[in-house]
Amino acid sequence: MSDKLTLTAEKRTEFGKGAARRARAAHQTPAVIYGHGTEPVHIVLPAHDTMLALKHSNALLTIKLEDDSLVAIVKDVQRDPVRRLIEHVDLQLVNKGEKITVDVPLHIVGESFPGTIHVTEYSSLQLEADATDLPEGIDLSIEGLTEGTKVHASDVPLPKGATLVTDPDAVVVTVLAPRGAASDDDEAGAESAAE
Repeated sequence: MSDKLTLTAEKRTEFGKGAARRARAAHQTPAVIYGHGTEPVHIVLPAHDTMLALKHSNALLTIKLEDDSLVAIVKDVQRDPVRRLIEHVDLQLVNKGEKITVDVPLHIVGESFPGTIHVTEYSSLQLEADATDLPEGIDLSIEGLTEGTKVHASDVPLPKGATLVTDPDAVVVTVLAPRGAASDDDEAGAESAAE
C-alpha cells in the first residue's frame, strides 16, 4: 500500500524557465499543488528527498508548507529527456476517505506452461481507491497458464477496497506458443516440397 512520506516545501516567488533553472541548481524541484477547488500553490521541494519519494508508486506525501501540513499524491512528473532528472512535479491534494483514480503497475508473477510465452498488453490498470490507502502494485500470477489463455482486466485480483476503472473486457495478458519454432518447420517443409 502507499507509503506516507514527508517533504518540506517552500513557496515559489519566482517563475519562468530561469527561475526553475536556478531552483534546480540549488537542489530544489519546482512543483505545484492543486485540488479541492483551491488556487494552485507553486512550491519548491528538496530535490534528493523528492527523487526518493517518487521511487514509490502512488506514494502518499505529506507536504509541510509554512504552518500548514497538506496531504497529496503525485499526478505528473516532468523529467529531462536525456538525463532523466526531475524538472517539475504536479501534486494533487487528497483527503482521508476520498476515492481517486490512479494507475497501478501490474507485476507478472510465475511462469506460463512450459513451451509457451506470455505477452503483456497492459503494464498497469486504472483503479479507484481510497486516497490514503493506494495500492503500489498488483501481482498477477500466470503460473501454468496454457497456450491460448487470455487474462482480462476483470480476472485480475484487486486490492481490498479498490474497484476497476480499466475496461473489464480489456485483455491484459495473452499466453502464446513461440512463433519461431513453427515458422522454421513451415520453411523446411516448403523447401523440401520445392525440391
